Amino acid sequence: MTAIHEVAIAALSATTVGSVTAVALVARSRRTLSRRHAEARASAAVEEQRRNEALQHLVNVRLPSQALHLRSAHYPVPGLLETGLSDTEFAALLDSVQGLFASAVLEERHRVDAAARAALRGACMEIQAKSYQLQTDLDALQQACEDEKTLKNYFRLDHLNEQLARLVQKAAIVTGSWPGLVRPDTHLPDLVTGATSRLHGFERISVHSKLRTDTVGVVGRAAEPIAVACTELLANALESSRADLSVEVTLLQTDNGAVCIQIDDAGKGMTAEEASRAAQLLAGRQQVLLTELGDPPALGFAAIGQLAADHGFQVTVDQASPYSGVRAIITIPPALVTSIDPHTAPLSAMSPVPAPAPRAPRRAITSEDPGAAGPDSGALPQRHRRGRRAPTLEERAVPGGHPPEPEQARNTWDAFEQGIAAGRAGTPSDIRNEDRT
Repeated sequence: MTAIHEVAIAALSATTVGSVTAVALVARSRRTLSRRHAEARASAAVEEQRRNEALQHLVNVRLPSQALHLRSAHYPVPGLLETGLSDTEFAALLDSVQGLFASAVLEERHRVDAAARAALRGACMEIQAKSYQLQTDLDALQQACEDEKTLKNYFRLDHLNEQLARLVQKAAIVTGSWPGLVRPDTHLPDLVTGATSRLHGFERISVHSKLRTDTVGVVGRAAEPIAVACTELLANALESSRADLSVEVTLLQTDNGAVCIQIDDAGKGMTAEEASRAAQLLAGRQQVLLTELGDPPALGFAAIGQLAADHGFQVTVDQASPYSGVRAIITIPPALVTSIDPHTAPLSAMSPVPAPAPRAPRRAITSEDPGAAGPDSGALPQRHRRGRRAPTLEERAVPGGHPPEPEQARNTWDAFEQGIAAGRAGTPSDIRNEDRT
């Protein structure tokens, strides 16, 4: 019995030890699971906090910055606040929200801009029509007026109406309308002179022609658009320089058949940012929103860019003038250049005449020349008229003609002296003396 009791007691002891060990292991496992659950909950809370902060950063910072960036590229758009979220599905969702926001803002801005353009275009067309009617009435009053003081007032009102029509025309072009005038083929000097007459301070503009002939003109379909572009560039030149400084305009011809209108001012010039913005507007490659033109909107460069893109000429303002200002150049391609006969359509009296052609060097007279007198002949050298037709009176009266050649001037002076001599020979006093005898 004693042995049996000992065995039972040993078995019971072993069972007790195993139970205690099992209980210890279970308790240990429970502690491990509890710790892991706590760590998971803490990690989930941290992750949720990071996502909430990224979402708040999107709403409060990224989306407003995106709206400003759509207005001007100078405003940066920040990225994710927490870099640890990069390349995650949540970060992709935030970027998608930002893209949808940008698309919605652009669509709404274009819709509002289209409505504003339509309203402004309709108003400009009405004002243009009234301005042209007023121009016609003023022309009739000027023709019928005989009082000098009243006529000066009519001229003043006429010029004021021209300035008003220019402002309305510029706004109409930016909103998508046509310039409003149709011209025939026009002499280039007349076109530039007409552009200067639309501006306040036109007396400060000096136009010089270096054209080789007086037949250079612009085709009718591009005459008014180029005149508008020239007017706006001249207006910028006048506004950017002092009232006591002049603006120099030079008309040039290139070897490839194009002609250029070069405008130089003595203003303060343009910064790199302004020049870049001007080049973007003058290119006319994309439509510019009215809200992007400032307050009040600067419509000049936008109108020029629209006209240049529609009609095929080029405008640049990226050079410095010799007077430390801005040099603007309108380049008219050969397709828009035409030849106009000055006899059938003469230049205006206010237009600059072409530069005279360089004279050929005179040939020295030698003893072999016909009519040359030797040193011992005792006779004076004889002049021999060349077989050249003398110009008619109509040809001499053509405006913008070249200065007469030396032979032509000599022939004219000889004829003048002969006329004076013939007149003196038959004066009334001589006739009366003959009657008395």
